[in-house]
Formats: sequence, structure tokens, C-alpha cells
Amino acid sequence: MDALKILFAASEAFPFAKSGGLGDVIGSLPKALAKKNTDVRVILPKYSSIADQYVQKFKFLMHFNVKVGYEEHYVGIFEYKTDHVTFYFVDNESFFSRNQLYGDYDDAERFIFFSRAVLECIPYIDFFPDILHCHDWQTALIPFLLKEQYHWHYLNTKSVFTIHNIKYQGLYGFNDLNPLLNLEYFPSAMEFYNKLNLMKGALYSADLVTTVSPSYAEELKDPYYGENLDGVVRDIDFKLHGILNGIDESVYNPQTDSDIFTQYTTFSGKVKNKKALQEYLDLPINPDIPVLSMVTRLVEQKGLDLVAGVIHEILQMDLQLVILGTGESQYENLFRELAYAYPKKVCACIDFDESLSRKIYAGSDLFLMPSKFEPCGLSQMICMRYGTVPIVRETGGLKDTIQYYNCETKTGNGYSFKTYNAHDMLYTIQAAVGLFYDYKSDWQQLVQNCFNTHFNWDMAAETYLYFYRKTTNKL
Repeated sequence: MDALKILFAASEAFPFAKSGGLGDVIGSLPKALAKKNTDVRVILPKYSSIADQYVQKFKFLMHFNVKVGYEEHYVGIFEYKTDHVTFYFVDNESFFSRNQLYGDYDDAERFIFFSRAVLECIPYIDFFPDILHCHDWQTALIPFLLKEQYHWHYLNTKSVFTIHNIKYQGLYGFNDLNPLLNLEYFPSAMEFYNKLNLMKGALYSADLVTTVSPSYAEELKDPYYGENLDGVVRDIDFKLHGILNGIDESVYNPQTDSDIFTQYTTFSGKVKNKKALQEYLDLPINPDIPVLSMVTRLVEQKGLDLVAGVIHEILQMDLQLVILGTGESQYENLFRELAYAYPKKVCACIDFDESLSRKIYAGSDLFLMPSKFEPCGLSQMICMRYGTVPIVRETGGLKDTIQYYNCETKTGNGYSFKTYNAHDMLYTIQAAVGLFYDYKSDWQQLVQNCFNTHFNWDMAAETYLYFYRKTTNKL
């Protein structure tokens, strides 16, 4: 069977640039596919924030111009190879030399430019893919342009679009976006209540649409979760599939992780990390008190309104609370104030610190994810690699990965609650803390179940490969 040629187009990938789970996926899935008789390549923006240790090894290939609106813009293409995957980087300092990946006033123009650059660079790099796999709104224009403008150039290329989070759609005013698209007709596939919606255009234009868990694929058809695109999702249901993400278990591995205090594979090794974490965060050193942690964006989507609603009830329990993350000021300030009021119970690290996050995963007993919605979630997978018990709300990928622990059968890998309700969350935390204190053998069994739970990329890669071949008629 011929090797499939796959080109990923995305706005971030670990270790070059990362703001969230998308970066982890694009850093891991291509590597998994490369092990399965595929030629996988990835194209990204060349951000100025990419570490010099990588940039110094980039190889300049060529340059050309692309037109966005009335202006011609420089495109430089660089190449970097690692783990049997070729990465290309689109260089343009005016668009990508920024202090942040997203959030600037000209994001629409930046990623329209990037989408054009991806399609225009294919002949230059002499790689005509069978599959052009695009991710989230930043590359949502590519499937539309491939269908409407570039089809005759790439007759054998099929497009795949993955929804990582439907909340962010690339929605702009018609007069702001249309002049940048260089279209000779009204883009009806993108029309959205007198605005233009890049994600909507991708959903209708792509040959295959995926999202990051089976449950999220179903939730997207519901107005509560669909962010006003639920009707579109129901309309394209015939080509929508939910494929559960994985994690790179070679990266998140307590046996080899150099960022944690002590590498370990056993329960006793985990206790050493807990005591070291307590000391590091200036909390009372006591292995007999459960450490409950959150490593998250401090935004309402992550269930922070539930936590705020019952935080003092949580802190009445005999536990320590560790928070790492940044986000909305109301939640940042709440946790700062709690750390001041409860210095022996609460540590609030209002920061994004990858190394500290590993220490928290390894040193915590419980990990809280009470999300309002969660397309897939990676943190619950990561924390289990380190033997930390997740407490989650049953939504999206959290529902697909966590099974409530059963004391009779000794099965299950965490705790969960269904209704988005602060007291349901509180009762679930109380149940988990109760197990920690009152049923030591069950607690150690639950921790072992977490160690034994695996969500590597192998199964997801096989599933993607099946759908790639089905879409290209190469089964």
C-alpha cells in the first residue's frame, strides 16, 4: 500500500509554539502517524518566540509573495526535520514577530495570510499531499480556498478540518474580512448573521470533519454546546467523526521526567514528590493531607464559577489547594486573596510555567477539572500518568476518559459528576477526600488504576489513518 502524504497546517505545535492543547496535538499526532507508513509534514507560522535552539537549525528554502487584499506580502519558507516529521515555517516578521500567538487586532489578516501561504507554498516545496489537515479557525480558510480557488491545482488533495474548540470560530464583520479574501463572489458558505465565519466555511468545504472526542462530536449538535453552529454541525453530520486525542507518553513520563523532583514508578515515589512539592510551595509538609490541584486557564469554561461558589466549603475540608494558571482577573484575584487568607492551605501560582505544572501533576493527590465544556481535555490524561486522581465533570473528552471508581469491583480511574452544579462538584470532592482518609487500600488501588490508564497516540493515529484512506479512496 502506497505511503499517504499528509500535510498538517496549524497555528502552533509543541515544542516550537504552544498556548494550549492544540500545540500538544500537533506536536504529537504527526510523530505517531510517521510510524505508520506515511510521509507527514507540518507547516506553522515562524513566530519570533520560537526558541533559538530550534531556529538555529532551521534551513531556509525559498521566498515568494502572496496577495492579501490589495497588498503583496513576503513569504519565507524554512525547514526543520525531527522524529521523521518535516516541519515548514512561514516567515513574515510583520505578522509573526509578536509577544503573543493570538489576540492582536489583525489576527484575521495574519491567518488569512498564513492560509494563502500554505496553499501557495506547495509547488515550491514539491510536496503535493493526499491529505491537507487543518486545525481550528486559524487555518479554517484553507479548506474553503482549496475547494473554491485551488481545486484545479491540487486535484488529488482532500481536506480534513478538526474542531479543537468550537467557541473560537474566526467570526468577523463582513466589511472587515471580505476585502482581505480576494474573492470575486460573495462567500455564502461563510455567511453568518451578516458576518463572515471562517469555521463555518471550513465545515461545509472540508471533505472530512473531525473533533477531538466522540462525546464532543455529539455535544456539538446541541445548541448548549454548539456556539450557534449546532445547525451547521447537524447538517454535516454525515462527514463528522469524534476521534479521542492522546498524549505523548514519552514526554509525560514520571520515570524519565527531568522537571519533577524525583523520578518514580511507584506509590512511594509519588509520596516523595508530594512532600517536595509542599516544601517548594511553602505549604506544611505532611504526606497525610491530600493535595488538590488545578492546572488550568482561569476562565469560566473551566468551571471556575463552580469553584468560586463553594470555595470556602472546599477549604473547610482537611486538604491543601494548589492553583497554577492565568486568565480572567476575577479568578486570578480570588485565588491570590485565598492564598493570603489561608497561607497554610492554599498556594496560588498565577503564571504559566510548564516545569512547575509537571511538579504539580507529580506531587498532587487529586486533580480538579469541573469544566462547563471540554472538547477533549489532556490534563486528566496527563495527571493519571503521574498517579494523580482526576475529579471531572462528565462532558466531552472528560466523559470519554474517566470512569467513577467502584470500591466493590476496584475498577475506575477517578471521580466524576454530571450536572453543572457547584454542590454536585463539592460532594464529589468530599467523596474523593473521604476515600483518601478512610480507605487506604482502595486509595492505593485507585492510584494504581491511574498509573495503568494509557491514552497514547497509537490508537488515534490508526483511526485517523483509516479515515484518511477512506476519504482518498485508498483503503
